[in-house]
Amino acid sequence: DPRGLYVCETGGKKESLQVHYRMCQNCIEVDAPTISGIVIADVVATLFLAVAVYCITGHDRGHTSRASDRQNLISNELYQ
Repeated sequence: DPRGLYVCETGGKKESLQVHYRMCQNCIEVDAPTISGIVIADVVATLFLAVAVYCITGHDRGHTSRASDRQNLISNELYQ
């Protein structure tokens, strides 16, 4: 427990320091395997999301609009 009154005495001069320390009661210790697990899970989730977005939007690339094939052209004898 580091709380208390600390005294430093040098050359006949005396200085004191009061230390208040609060312990964390609900803290979770994060070690290297936990951090690496979080990073790996984040990378996998990001890749999964990127692949999902690519698959959803990738289906519209091969289709072209065929609106011009379905238009009824007006006959104009002057330009025929």
